Amino acid sequence: MAKRRLSIGSWAYIFNQEVPTNDFHQVLHKLQDLGYEGVELGSFGVHPTPVSHPTRASRQKLKKEIADHGLALSGIAVDLWSFKRPGPSIFDENPVPYVSAFLGFTTFGADLGAQTIRVDTVEPPDFFEKSGMDPKLGIDRLVSVWDKCSKIAADFGMNVCWEFEPGFVFSKPSEILAITKAVRDKGNPNFGVLYDTCHAYMCAVVGANQPGQKETLPGGELELLQKLKGMITHVHLIDSDGTLNEHNTSTHNPFGTGKLNFDKLIPELMNCGVPHDWWCVDLCFWPNAWDVTADAKRFLDKYRAKYAT
Repeated sequence: MAKRRLSIGSWAYIFNQEVPTNDFHQVLHKLQDLGYEGVELGSFGVHPTPVSHPTRASRQKLKKEIADHGLALSGIAVDLWSFKRPGPSIFDENPVPYVSAFLGFTTFGADLGAQTIRVDTVEPPDFFEKSGMDPKLGIDRLVSVWDKCSKIAADFGMNVCWEFEPGFVFSKPSEILAITKAVRDKGNPNFGVLYDTCHAYMCAVVGANQPGQKETLPGGELELLQKLKGMITHVHLIDSDGTLNEHNTSTHNPFGTGKLNFDKLIPELMNCGVPHDWWCVDLCFWPNAWDVTADAKRFLDKYRAKYAT
């Protein structure tokens, strides 16, 4: 069985924290002490961005800093959330601002050694109801823009992962499958989904925030995982209690405090075709995230020993 490396998203330590860990070096130091193999960079706010590291030399220095702590980047999540109405939108006919920003972040991530870059659909779940745009046109435009972005990423040897979730538009299982397949069918094998165990539960079991008729799967998050096999380019692991948080997206419960059966999910994840060996912990918006970071590693260490040694 293939080994797996553990990382955690740096955003866990800046969102909803009584005392945010703004110093990225401190994040690296603590993760090294806890025995993580990697970090996933939230390239927004106070953590490193193209603004804080505008030159190749500054990015090479940051890359060395990460490596000097015995860590590697499992991926990069980037700030593309400004491209929504009433300003420039990802769903515009000619989304030049979005694609240009994606190119800049891809260059930044590649210089840091990241091999995976995260995207989402930006607009809220009720976007089409409020905008009056035909959802079919929205899908066509989304596929078109992600086709371009995937080809940009391929030039840098990077994969693109779409994190579907109930806080953004297009979270029904059939939509997730159709959009992913459509982008890949345009000659983009480097495009796929980010399978977040928590979001998968909320989309496939709860049907949270889905407009119109809810769409769930009899086999829940496990069935969705099986349907997405071969189209998953990244993985986030965390529990779910079936609720939405104050930001109207999935509550990312610490392991063991939710409803997910990881003894069923992990074996499937081991064989779903992910093109790397990272398992990334996602504690987004969980208060006092450092208090459960060590516990998260201990929890997943047991599954590494059982399924990924």
